[in-house]
Formats: sequence, C-alpha cells, structure tokens
Amino acid sequence: MKIARRAVVVGLIVQGLVSKAFAQVQTTVGYGPNPALPQPDTTLLPTVKVSKAVGWQAGEKPKAADGLKVSAFASGFEHPRWLYKLPNGDILVAESNGPPSTGRSFNFRNWVRGLMFKRIGAAVPSPNRIMLLRDADGDEIAEVKTVFLDNLFSPFGMALVGSDLYVGNSNALMKFPYTEGATTIKEPGTKVIDLPGGPVYGHWARNVIANKDGTKLYVDVGSTSNIADDGIERETNRANILEVDIATGQFRVFAAGLRNPTGLAWQPTTGELWTTVNERDELGKDLVPDYMTSVKDGAFYGWPYSYYGQNVDERVKPQRPDLVAKAIPPDYALGAHTACLGLHFYQGE
Repeated sequence: MKIARRAVVVGLIVQGLVSKAFAQVQTTVGYGPNPALPQPDTTLLPTVKVSKAVGWQAGEKPKAADGLKVSAFASGFEHPRWLYKLPNGDILVAESNGPPSTGRSFNFRNWVRGLMFKRIGAAVPSPNRIMLLRDADGDEIAEVKTVFLDNLFSPFGMALVGSDLYVGNSNALMKFPYTEGATTIKEPGTKVIDLPGGPVYGHWARNVIANKDGTKLYVDVGSTSNIADDGIERETNRANILEVDIATGQFRVFAAGLRNPTGLAWQPTTGELWTTVNERDELGKDLVPDYMTSVKDGAFYGWPYSYYGQNVDERVKPQRPDLVAKAIPPDYALGAHTACLGLHFYQGE
C-alpha cells in the first residue's frame, strides 16, 4: 500500500517525544507475551530525556525492514497525526493537536511536562483539519495536496462506511457526506454521539474503525490523566473502547480499563479487534509496558487500579479489588514508555 510515509514518520516521532518523554527504555524487561515486570520505582522526579525532532537530511531516510522501502510521499505538513486510505487510493492526513484543557489541579510534574512540550515544539495550536493527498500517476509522489475538511475539533481517526465519512473529533464522533474522487467536503457534518471532552481533555485522540459489515463503529477514548489523578468521576466513559450502532446512534462500553488506546485494527484471520495502548507513567523507567492486545467484548484491562493484569497500583485510592479480580493481561508487551501508536496487520500488499 502506498501511504504518506513521511507523514507517518513525523507523526510517530512527535508522539514518541511528547507522550512518553519520561523514559530511557532498557530491552531486558517489558517485552513479549510474558514480560518480566520489575518492582515499582517511584522517584520525586521521573527519568527524563528530551530529544528534538529533526527532518530528513539530504540523502538520508529511515531504514526499512527487509523487503520494504521508505520514500517521501508528501511533506510540509502542520502537526500530522493520523492517516487513512480511501478506496480510490487517496490518503487523508489528520493535522491535529490536543485542545487546551482547563480545570486540572496544579501538579508539578504536569508543569514540567508542559515545559518539555514547548521545548520540542509540541505545544502548538491544533490545525483542526484533514488534508487529502493524491498520487494520480503512480510515481509514489503526491501531486495533489489540498484541504479536505476544515474547522474540526482536534480530529484524529477516520472511517468510510458507504458514502459516509466518520471523523473522531476530540469531543464528538462526526459524520460527513463523501463522494468518490472529491478533493474537498464543504457540507457541514452531523454529530453522531458526544464523546468525553473538556474541561480536561488529557488523552484527546479519538480513533475510529468500522466492522466488516458496516453496522458498528468502534471508538477509543483515552483517560484524562495518568491514574485518575483528579478523581475517578472525571473518567466516565474514558479509558474505554466504545461500540456505536450506526443505525441507532446508541453506544455501549465494549472494553474498559485501557488507559490510552490509539491504534485499532481487525486481525485478518480471527476477525478480532486489536488495539495498542499507552500505559501509565511514574512507576520507573521500566514500568509499565505499553502493549498491543486483542480486545475482548466486556473485558476489563486494569486501569487505573492495576496494570498488566492484576498487578495492583498502590498509588490509586480507593482501590477496587472487585475490578482487579476481573482484570486480564494484554497479549503482547511493547516496552515501557514506547508510545506505540498505529497497528496494522501486514499481509504482503
């Protein structure tokens, strides 16, 4: 699949620097289907390594896995965060950043984090738009780059179902009319459901994916905080994946206890929904592993009361032993503080 590879690289680098700057990861623990988990190691200040993102230098490009190659499909974006390929081959790029949050109680660590965001160029206003890229002649370079949708609210995930394009704004799931080959949408969108929003947005990105027959949408909603720092009442319908019935607009919690799920994909053999999750911070540089996992209907994955199954997070008060007893471990650990984003099952295309 020909995709906007440069946008992918930039988006992953920015997310890695911003969301999980609190780590220097070691490879001896926290990886694989049965990861070794060290004891928590809390400190006054977390381990911090702030890196500055730079573009490709002349004659350089990322190294690809064997049998693959990387080339610049398009460049010059303003805070690109997510990609979506339309059936006709057009690529949509969500240019987005989190909305401003108000009402959060002062926290010295959050204050330090905000300073780091500014230093690496991540604390910028959200462009609030989706760009369209088109490679009409098949030379793996986009000749068309145009604003497809504008005046959104921190958009992220996109899913086309029939002639309806669904967009995950930070505060609502929206629907827009789509015509194949169109390079812009001018019609106003229709709100499908409200999504948990401000005044504290926290993990603001809302990805969306449709099931095979186009009857359901699955929307991930991250938590407002690290471990419900401002109270569990602020986390209603957060740290979840929601299932939305397209015909009725009704929704339910499909799976819970997922601190910050982002990537969504269908496993092609089993048909299971999978996700990637950014886990909690401030338990040490090797805790807690971010992970990818199949998502079981009705399952609880621990947040905020426990991590990686039933390992209790003693910082969370009051505890919920009834929920901890139900917590299931994820399928595969990806290392602590790695800020995993996308998820795609490679099938050789």
